[in-house]
Amino acid sequence: MADFEIRPMTTCIGAEIAGIDLREELPDRTIRALEDALHRHLVLFFRKQPITLEQQIAFTRRFGELMVHPFGPSHPDHPEIIVLDQKAPKGEGADEWHADTTFIPEPPLGSVLRAVQLPPLGGDTCFTSMFAAYETLSPPIRQLVDGLRAIHDITGNLVRAAQAGKSSLSLQDALTKWPPVSHPLVRTHPRSGRKALYVYAVAVKRIEGLSEKESDSLLRLLCEHINSPQFQCRFRWEPDSIAFWDNRAVQHLAVPDYPERRVMVRSTLRGDIPR
Repeated sequence: MADFEIRPMTTCIGAEIAGIDLREELPDRTIRALEDALHRHLVLFFRKQPITLEQQIAFTRRFGELMVHPFGPSHPDHPEIIVLDQKAPKGEGADEWHADTTFIPEPPLGSVLRAVQLPPLGGDTCFTSMFAAYETLSPPIRQLVDGLRAIHDITGNLVRAAQAGKSSLSLQDALTKWPPVSHPLVRTHPRSGRKALYVYAVAVKRIEGLSEKESDSLLRLLCEHINSPQFQCRFRWEPDSIAFWDNRAVQHLAVPDYPERRVMVRSTLRGDIPR
């Protein structure tokens, strides 16, 4: 039995975790219970967790190996931490549904995001279940997408980061270092065996084996389907709130409705090859 309380937010995604202090070194049984809760609810939310960067790194590491973002704004003393210091991210890609860093062969397993400084209002983050998105497709469309693969590349992410002044990396250098990769349009979760849609507009260039027109039409259909509110939960941040999500089965977006400064810090878990 878990030594903390789980408060589900919706029927398909999201749960608040109460009765736990992430400043403490948690026993293995608690970590395993949190891992089980993550696989069940896909996103876990924690309130009032005034942890240090070192404690955030240590907590994240209990769930696997950490990774450094390819070009993100890393903390100068802790390269495993990305510092997201900005006003509303309109047009930067974060305000569109996305999974993190899918342009590499082994995209992240998950992320831990903590609120440091928040605007008085706004700046919520929405999360959506790609399990639910896949499972609510009609049987003929599920049969179609099950066998398809899509090309992901860094172009959309890098262009948006450069426009926001968050990367000076040239596109040519980026594509040399991280050439386009092929991922299944539907990936199977290695723990639960459930299938999840694995597609989003910013990174996916085309679906392999289809004409440009067919690929564009199917991508548009799937991206519109992902928008359904029934798959989603919305989290209103408070200082020292934390969100921990499974990047293999969840997409997220930052609501760009705030003109004031918003500072978040994120640690990321290394993933594996989508299958």
